[in-house]
Amino acid sequence: MNAFPRLLALSVLTFFLGLIPAAADTLARIEATGTVRVGVTGDYKPFSWEEPAGHFEGLDVDMAESLAGDLDAKLVFVRTSWPTLMEDLAAGKFDIAMGGISITAERARVALFSDPILADGKAPIARCADKERFQTLAQIDREGVTVIVNPGGTNEQFARASISRATLVLHKDNATIFEEIVEGRADVMMTDAIETRIMAREHPELCAINPDKPFTRAEKAYLLPQDAQWKARVDDWLGRLEAIGASQGIIRKWTGVTPE
Repeated sequence: MNAFPRLLALSVLTFFLGLIPAAADTLARIEATGTVRVGVTGDYKPFSWEEPAGHFEGLDVDMAESLAGDLDAKLVFVRTSWPTLMEDLAAGKFDIAMGGISITAERARVALFSDPILADGKAPIARCADKERFQTLAQIDREGVTVIVNPGGTNEQFARASISRATLVLHKDNATIFEEIVEGRADVMMTDAIETRIMAREHPELCAINPDKPFTRAEKAYLLPQDAQWKARVDDWLGRLEAIGASQGIIRKWTGVTPE
């Protein structure tokens, strides 16, 4: 074949490849490689945490294992972070991100979400001795109060939107942030109510404050690239898991709470 026919054939192939919807890319990649890559932060109980290094466990780790089994694919965890979550998704570092991710309008503008797995909201956690001091946002947002927050996610967004008088301190390591409150270097944190319950159990000095009546309400779901076919496949898996009560069982296992 001389150069012109080869170029013509390449042009025709490129044209038809361009007609294939990008939605097929994720599933095609998973099938071709036999792996599904799941992004996790590994610092957010009960959804995902890393302990010891390289070993992940939690609610969404169990869910990721279920998804990999459903796809007949090997599960590969990819470490991400709250500040780089959307950047890593755009860079194609993982096929799906799991681990307590809240649906937000900002994220939904550039990505897709699976059907929600549960609903939660922001609530305070503080030393039990200070529990009565921090019942409301007005009580928290006062001069002399130090509010601590991990950067890059909805916790920081909520804190910045709600706090104008109290001192706001960023603590990069979400795995150790609650020790800062225990040790008195901060007074209160506002995070998802589900996390306040878990951390209050792990740290007897801390109390979850009104976790049944959080300040906000948001749904948690799995973060996906803009790939409608992949979303449909994930939602189908979730629907079948819910139909047999398996997803509810996993959530109950790690939180002690039956989802709504």
